[in-house]
Amino acid sequence: MMPFKKCPVCGGDLLVKDVEKLLRGGIHVAVIKVKAEVCLRCGERLYSQETVQRFEEIRAKLERQEVKNFQPLGQSFQVS
Repeated sequence: MMPFKKCPVCGGDLLVKDVEKLLRGGIHVAVIKVKAEVCLRCGERLYSQETVQRFEEIRAKLERQEVKNFQPLGQSFQVS
């Protein structure tokens, strides 16, 4: 999946896992499930180039408020 044999941050071992990523764009937030290599020592996540590109596309849609094809998960609130 990735060009790294060890974590580039701490040198720990990497394991491919299914993870959830929160993406923010404008006032909206999306949750996406993707595969990532996760460091077993420090928790650093490494994503493929295709996955990062998908993140950027989703963030752009959120900023443009093009969310009609996204499934609502509930409501978010800001607490002051």
